[in-house]
Amino acid sequence: MDIYAEIAKLRQEGRKAALATIIQVQGSIPSYESSKILIRDDGSIVGTVGGGCVEAEVWSVAQDVMREEKPRRLHFNLNAHPEYDTGLVCGGSLDIFIEPILATPTLYLFGGGHVSLAVSKVAHLAGFDIVVADDREAFANKERFPNAVETHAREWAETFPLLKPNEFSYLVIATRGHKGDLECLRWAVSTPARYIGMVGSKRKLIEFYKVLESEGIPATQLERVHSPVGLDIGALTPEEIAVSVVAEMIAVRRGAAPSLPSLSYQPKALKNSDE
Repeated sequence: MDIYAEIAKLRQEGRKAALATIIQVQGSIPSYESSKILIRDDGSIVGTVGGGCVEAEVWSVAQDVMREEKPRRLHFNLNAHPEYDTGLVCGGSLDIFIEPILATPTLYLFGGGHVSLAVSKVAHLAGFDIVVADDREAFANKERFPNAVETHAREWAETFPLLKPNEFSYLVIATRGHKGDLECLRWAVSTPARYIGMVGSKRKLIEFYKVLESEGIPATQLERVHSPVGLDIGALTPEEIAVSVVAEMIAVRRGAAPSLPSLSYQPKALKNSDE
């Protein structure tokens, strides 16, 4: 099986993996420089870096690499640690670089207005795939969003079943009105998306929380929402708002900020807030 073809397949499926490559060799080892092993998120493997205890440790560290989404470098001295040897008494040493294989992050924009248009441009430059949905065809089409991989123009209830967000997905809600925002938020909090943001004030969010809690949606789902969306940089124009939104998404993606908002949802504390 071709490792690179398998990597492409896993990324398309939205799955994680880790690719380990021998990047430096000294002396004799039971493999060769540049040999690779791909460890999938289900623990299965493709390829080899020599087998034995070396491969077992690489497999173990690969689990951390996938979870943390950060690369690691390992050094093995087969002479100093004979337990790494496969029985050939090689006596060399090797370095292995393990890198995470991740799906391309996808931004789902709900609403095709001026803010979403600006956000799509900045997010595309930052490496996100773009999917746009609106209940108006004039606001969700390839002419308006040329960088989008998908556009959906239909009623919200008809759009949701067509979308398959996963842990690499980022959802930003900016429809033309409160009704659409609430409908999209109700669906969004049930998804495994890594990030959920909604344009609007804290007061609007509180009112939405009251409605959704009355419908039985647990607070643990609601407290995932970033609203007002974006980092607080004093943004005013659609372009400035876009920078703040994408910056927050990048911070979550790179682990520079928690995936949950800094101010978790506290219904009693926020009940009388007018912000």
